[in-house]
Amino acid sequence: MDPFSSEGELVNIHTSFIQGQYASVLSDYTTSDFSESNRLPVKVLQYRAQCELGQYDQVINSISDSDAKQTPDLAAAKAFAKYLKTGSDDAAAEAEKLSESQADNLTVQLLCGTVLSRAGKQDAALSLLSKHQGSLDAVALIVQIHLQQNRTDLALQQAKSARSFAQDALLVNLAESWIGMRRGGEEYQKAFYVFEELAQAPSSQSATNLVAQAVSELHLGRTEEAEAAMSRALELEPENKIGLANKLVLDAVVGRDTSEVRGKLEKVDKEAEILADMMAKREAFQEACKKYSPRFS
Repeated sequence: MDPFSSEGELVNIHTSFIQGQYASVLSDYTTSDFSESNRLPVKVLQYRAQCELGQYDQVINSISDSDAKQTPDLAAAKAFAKYLKTGSDDAAAEAEKLSESQADNLTVQLLCGTVLSRAGKQDAALSLLSKHQGSLDAVALIVQIHLQQNRTDLALQQAKSARSFAQDALLVNLAESWIGMRRGGEEYQKAFYVFEELAQAPSSQSATNLVAQAVSELHLGRTEEAEAAMSRALELEPENKIGLANKLVLDAVVGRDTSEVRGKLEKVDKEAEILADMMAKREAFQEACKKYSPRFS
């Protein structure tokens, strides 16, 4: 059973988390406000929120080795934070070992599944996540992995299956919107409506949702609206890695100098995928240039 279902007491903190309101997850909720059985899921959500805010050391230092050994959820949270901080093979191996011994644990499925996917072991991640029991969080992660694999068809199957039992759940709406952004055409507008509603409502506004709105606006050719949403996102979270990466793209599209934003992104996340991609393309271009000699007449 999904512990974050709409019938439970975790619905509000979970909704804040999936809306990208990570500061709210940390400041507006305390574990003592919840029943004993739900205090661990709340703590895990707060650890995940800290990781989204880049507070990896705080998470690692908050979970002792003895607590991690006794509680798989805490072990998964610590392994997750270690991997996000370092991206090391050792951290990935730690998550993989945990996924093999605690495959039925939902937190292990979600956090170790994320690590496995980011470490390039997407098949292993999908195998682990397939063990979930009606978890929309797991479905959403499976959808993201399939989209990374360019398997939009499989992502769509997952979303349709979740829709059959989850009705209008926010995670299902988001998953369908991610798929729509990949499919393009009329789907851009549908995705935009979902992202705009979340981004503009005071109760759900976050940098994450504003970036999503900006990206959908950009795909629809509305660069001014995209810039407005992106600016607001970076006002809320100046060091938001996804925001800075997409701001870099937006500036390139409108013909603006990208050096300032690129510098900010390098400070926040020097291993950002877009930076690595730009470097690889620059090197490929330079190699191609070596094959030709300039000719003057």
